[in-house]
Amino acid sequence: MTAALLDGESLAARVRAEVTDRVARLASAGTTVGLGTILVGDDGPSARYVAMKHADCAEVGITSFHEHLPADVSQEELEAVVARFNADPAVHAYLVQLPLPAGLDEERVLLAVDPAKDVDGLHPVNLGRLVMGAPGPLPCTPAGIVELLHAFDVPVEGKHVVVIGRGLTIGRPLALLLAMKRPGCNAAVTVVHTGVDDLAGLVRQGDVVVAAAGRAGLVTPGMVKPGAAVVGAGTSWEGKRLLSDVDEAVADVAGWITPRIGGVGPMTRAMLLRNAVRAAERSA
Repeated sequence: MTAALLDGESLAARVRAEVTDRVARLASAGTTVGLGTILVGDDGPSARYVAMKHADCAEVGITSFHEHLPADVSQEELEAVVARFNADPAVHAYLVQLPLPAGLDEERVLLAVDPAKDVDGLHPVNLGRLVMGAPGPLPCTPAGIVELLHAFDVPVEGKHVVVIGRGLTIGRPLALLLAMKRPGCNAAVTVVHTGVDDLAGLVRQGDVVVAAAGRAGLVTPGMVKPGAAVVGAGTSWEGKRLLSDVDEAVADVAGWITPRIGGVGPMTRAMLLRNAVRAAERSA
């Protein structure tokens, strides 16, 4: 079996086209959508990711605001920039790029972000809205995964989804989202991690498997039910090479699979743009 590719790059291009149209409509009504980023230090992958976000903004007509602070910035100086973005009406949504350098309190910084401008959808207020099923910005990677599965007609409703990883940015919110009674979700969801007994046996039960552990090659062909959909959401770096949690040989067993490059990543960035334009629409 050769798996069908879950092509996040082509789907993200469609989302960007939709966002471009919404940005133009807002502009014609007098609102220029603004997205901000705060980067602390010189972490290479973080800097590259922020640069890609600003390139995406330029493509769809969103105005970018950026603050690059030194790694030795104080907690108070960083929180002053957060307060400035909160108060600036031109910045409709923004993010503080993680991880922060050692010595800075990430929780304090994230709690200081205005939930209405939380483009990542990870503020406790917005995660609470997700738990309640109330409207609010969805975490970008989980929302992108759901959209990707839906767009490529992967059966999810009523199926068994196994999520490997319980992190704040992917595993936990994705499990909540997929279990909810909403289009493209409504699944039975099992959350596992690398510390559980018989990880392979549990993963093999999944009609859909989402690997978000950040361990290269964790999911191997023998762990996958033939015909299952497999999403590699966790990544790690080997030098400058980006590695997936899913071994490439899984494509010989799975029914659908994300490519190593161009799967979940483009969809995460596309959902960030969608969250930004929604924040501007609410503000307008």
